[in-house]
Formats: sequence, C-alpha cells, structure tokens
Amino acid sequence: MATMAALQSSFTSLSISSNSFFGQPFSPTLCPPLVKSIQSPATIVAKLKRWERKKCKPNSLPVLRKMHVKLGDTVKVISGHDKGKVGEITEIIKHNSKVVVSEINLKTKHVKSRDENEPGQIIKIEAPIHSSNVMLYSKEQKVASRVGHKTLDNGKRVRYLVKTGEIIDSAENWKRAVKEKEKTTEAVAATS
Repeated sequence: MATMAALQSSFTSLSISSNSFFGQPFSPTLCPPLVKSIQSPATIVAKLKRWERKKCKPNSLPVLRKMHVKLGDTVKVISGHDKGKVGEITEIIKHNSKVVVSEINLKTKHVKSRDENEPGQIIKIEAPIHSSNVMLYSKEQKVASRVGHKTLDNGKRVRYLVKTGEIIDSAENWKRAVKEKEKTTEAVAATS
C-alpha cells in the first residue's frame, strides 16, 4: 500500500495522471504508422540489355544460327586461353552457338562422394567455347582456314577450306564421327 501511495505522489509531481497513460491503448494521433500502405503495387521488370536479347520466332523459340563447324571437324582455337591448340569437335550446342572441343578449355570440377565408401574427387571436364573462337584446320597442310561452300559436278554442295581447297564434307567422315560419339556415350553408360 505504501508503494502505491509513493507512485501516486510521484505522478502528481510529474503532472501525469495514471489513468491517461498507463494501461490505455495508444491513440493513432500519438503513434504514426511505421509502414505506409501502397495503394497499387509496382511491377518489377528485369530488362535485358540490347546485346543480351535473343531474337525469337513466333512460337517464342530462339532463332538458331547456322554454324560454320560441324561434329567431327578438326579446328584450331584462334582466341582465348587455349589459343593455338588443335582438337576435334565432340559436341555442338546450337542455341548459344558454342562447341565442345576435345582436350581444350579444361575446367576442374569437384565431385562429392555419392556413397560412404567412394571418395570425392577432382576431375577435368571440357567446357564449351564460342564457335567464333575456332577455325577449321587442315591436318595435312597444318594451316587454319575459313570455310567456303561449293557445288560439285554431281550437284552435291560441300564445304571446303578456302586456303587449301581441301573438301571437308564427305559421307564417310560424317558417319565415322557419329559412330565414335555413339561408342563413347555407350562406354560412359556402361561404366556408370
């Protein structure tokens, strides 16, 4: 009881009445809202830069560019970290015009262990490079060249090297490259 009397005397000395402040909810005039309410939410649009936009067909699929190289071609890297190296194309990625060349642009990948007994490992994988960074290469003449197109006497249209005149396209080379790719995929599937 004595404590209550002491509190009341302190309130009277401060000129604050006990029933006006303590135990009462705050009035909206005393406490302004901390967050303003938004009447219409703004939509966020991520705009692509002009050079990042891909031209699309009416069905919204990207336009695929025709590349100057095909699967199985021997190419020489003309720019980048592996400049001057020669390799064979093992994979083509058409939607972004990139190619995977054997033993070129190797990146290290850290693989976690899948089982308790199997240890994790660090492996080297071939990363894709843009097709504009490679040039067709002649193994016989040891020279890189641009590609040209011409029609043979039998009406068949083939690719050839501009510098050497060597014909690249032949049915045997194409079939050989496809068979080698199938063999490697089967071997990888068998080991997994």
